[in-house]
Amino acid sequence: MMASFKKLLFALLAFITLSIPSNGQETLDKIIAVVGKNRIILQSDMEMQLMQMKEQKLTITDSIKCSILQQMILQKMFAEQADRDSLIVSDEEVESKLENRIRYFVNMYGSKEKLEETLGKTTYQLKDENRDLIKEQMMAERMQGKVMGNISVTPSEVRAFFNQIPKDSLPFFPATVELGQIIIAPYTSKELDQYAKEKLSGIRNQIVNEGKSFETLAGIYSDDPGSRDNGGELTINRTEFDPAFVTAAYKLKDGEISPLVKSNFGYHIIQMIKRQGELAKVRHILVKIDHSSGDYKKSISKLDSVRAELISGKIKFEEAVGKYTTDENSKQTGGMLTNQRDNSIQIEIAQLDPSIALIVDSLSVGSFSQPHNFTTPMGEVSCRIVYLKNRSQPHKANLKDDYSKIQQVALEQKKGKKLTQWMNEKMSDFYLKVSDDYANCEEIKKIKQ
Repeated sequence: MMASFKKLLFALLAFITLSIPSNGQETLDKIIAVVGKNRIILQSDMEMQLMQMKEQKLTITDSIKCSILQQMILQKMFAEQADRDSLIVSDEEVESKLENRIRYFVNMYGSKEKLEETLGKTTYQLKDENRDLIKEQMMAERMQGKVMGNISVTPSEVRAFFNQIPKDSLPFFPATVELGQIIIAPYTSKELDQYAKEKLSGIRNQIVNEGKSFETLAGIYSDDPGSRDNGGELTINRTEFDPAFVTAAYKLKDGEISPLVKSNFGYHIIQMIKRQGELAKVRHILVKIDHSSGDYKKSISKLDSVRAELISGKIKFEEAVGKYTTDENSKQTGGMLTNQRDNSIQIEIAQLDPSIALIVDSLSVGSFSQPHNFTTPMGEVSCRIVYLKNRSQPHKANLKDDYSKIQQVALEQKKGKKLTQWMNEKMSDFYLKVSDDYANCEEIKKIKQ
């Protein structure tokens, strides 16, 4: 079972990497595999995957390197077959994915200038260098989806899968928790909120009534480092952006400018450039509200009241999240924290941030923490209460406590069989050459058989 978990992790890693080097220095490179006519895998591609694993504190072994290379080869095979089957990934889809990833890194580094300074490349260079890679990844994903179809497992299949595992081979699961949170951002003084709205209203007036350039004013005034230097331009979809922002944007006609829109990030004005299906190209100007001057005491007091309602049973946790939390992303998950590895709500205690781990340690199942300040992933200070929904102790795998995990592994095994079948059918059609450095990899031998 644990091997299946590792394979799943590797499969995910193979499709999330943006090939941005850890520094601006060039390193010697070599080809470690060739798939099809001209699809190559470089040693630097392997190093990038390993770097991500090191950042996640994962142990790297020769077997893991072999498994990573196997997944990279499979990606090339999927992409090659996608070409043969004439599966289409539009330029617009590629640009949207590129912009989203660049924007993520800009926000992570704090500014476009800091990103470019650290990497020694402009964002335009990064896009150019990664455009073909992103397209290949998207084609591989599309082909993989075609091959796998709508594979699922029934409860009886899950039970049969579990029962065939020797009892002495059942994995030992570490302690996990299921955590929820209700977040209330610090109340900002009316003056500061009004200042942000008036500032953005003035900018909008310059565009709508005075004919000023949206792009120029975005470059001057926008507080969004990921789009500011591109005239505020973004390619968006319905799933990867703030819900309030997306809802307002998709109501606009081409060329139309929105009224003021409030999101988790502040106030926006949005201009629709062009919509094509589920993708849309927009411009926006963001004016953030200065939460550093916010009223934390008021937020804490409000959370005290919410906590009292929860403890007394006047309101259920899910209702309280919908009614009180100010974080739109949190609302999307019903207030529950999710495991980034598999998107489940079961989180290993060892994976928790130390600040929340200390809070959880003092809670009993079904209880709520005292309101407290915390730092959000965006680096802003906010206020919350934490809810401990469930806690599991370290234990051997069993169907009662671990059904969802076992179901996932059973599903991956079923997908693996389908994948093996596909490889066996297609492998004779693909040219494959692997460096002698990986000649002893059992995973690669299986592909070449």
